Amino acid sequence: MKAMKHDFAWKLKASALLSGCLALLTYLLYRLFPSGILESLTISFGTVFYHFAMRLLVGAIVPRLVHEGAENGKWFCQKRFEEKLYGMLRVKQWKTYMPTYSPESFDLKKHSLEEIIHTCCCSEAVHEWIMLLSFLPVLAIPVFGAAWVFWLTSTLAALFDGCFAILQRYNRPRLIRILDKERKRL
Repeated sequence: MKAMKHDFAWKLKASALLSGCLALLTYLLYRLFPSGILESLTISFGTVFYHFAMRLLVGAIVPRLVHEGAENGKWFCQKRFEEKLYGMLRVKQWKTYMPTYSPESFDLKKHSLEEIIHTCCCSEAVHEWIMLLSFLPVLAIPVFGAAWVFWLTSTLAALFDGCFAILQRYNRPRLIRILDKERKRL
């Protein structure tokens, strides 16, 4: 399990590169030999490329926009209903199976608790933006049709990233409580 968590960043980048190359290749083949299957493959690989590349781009940009102390803002504070919701979703049972793009960012040997809490805010914001941008491909429906395919892939992608946003919102209040206890001891 640990190896998968450390390989996640590499797999994400490799998937973006591979799907981008396949989209380009099938597009060029489609231009030379127009056929329905090549058009479908180009659209499919292009959509997959979008989802992977967009995640990498959002992950590079959004953390720079989240200011220090963001965990004290309204957006990042846990709402009253969330604790019950996370219990119903059984977050505690599945959270350890989720891959981490950058495990070293959450390592207490390398970072202070304050830094990790800030990283949780950044990660949550990244996944929330990804959820929104997952629906951008539906704008291609008028051009390509197949609305159900675009809606299905966009919804599944958003739900996938929703799990990561939930995970950050689940973990952060616990980390804040630990930090508060540490501060009271001093």
